[in-house]
Amino acid sequence: MRLTKHGHACVRLESGDDRVLVIDPGTLSGPESMAGATAVLITHEHDDHIDVDKLRAARDSNPALAVYTHPALAEALGADPVSVGETFTAAGFTVRVVGGEHAEIVDGLPGCPNVGFIVDGVYHPGDSLFAPAEAVDTLLVPASGPWLKLGEAIEFVRAVRPGRAFPIHDAHLSEVGVESFDWWLGAKGNTDYARIPLGESVGL
Repeated sequence: MRLTKHGHACVRLESGDDRVLVIDPGTLSGPESMAGATAVLITHEHDDHIDVDKLRAARDSNPALAVYTHPALAEALGADPVSVGETFTAAGFTVRVVGGEHAEIVDGLPGCPNVGFIVDGVYHPGDSLFAPAEAVDTLLVPASGPWLKLGEAIEFVRAVRPGRAFPIHDAHLSEVGVESFDWWLGAKGNTDYARIPLGESVGL
């Protein structure tokens, strides 16, 4: 399996037989993130995780494109609803739905559903720090956001205990901020941590 990092929170998972699963293709990732997609997973409703125009264009190119998200958002997107605790198959990958709520910023906001997806051992939490009970081989750890501080990201990685971790949700960080986050996670995350440059891939 190959993991490619696109803008902000968007990643692609590809198998050797041209199966392509895209997670959270938002407004901060380019249209190339959707090229040849077989299925799409969407963690929640915010624009940095779902670009409706990009999704519409992908469906125009491929009417068979399968899209999955939580029930509160599914109808608006014409997607298949999936719920916490459910396991299903998307683009030939086994997907487990976990979590349920967006991390709080302040005063209970944003107060919207957020589901995480564990895809054949790769965990994308969306905007959440939910630590699932099941083992995680590869964690996509959020690096920045109005709902997140550095210490929480470190504690999240320690709680999940993945074999390795790569950062996502990092468009808000400056170059200095990226260097700082990477140093702290490498020093204190208790896992094999590395950054995937935008548009580049790693084999899993």
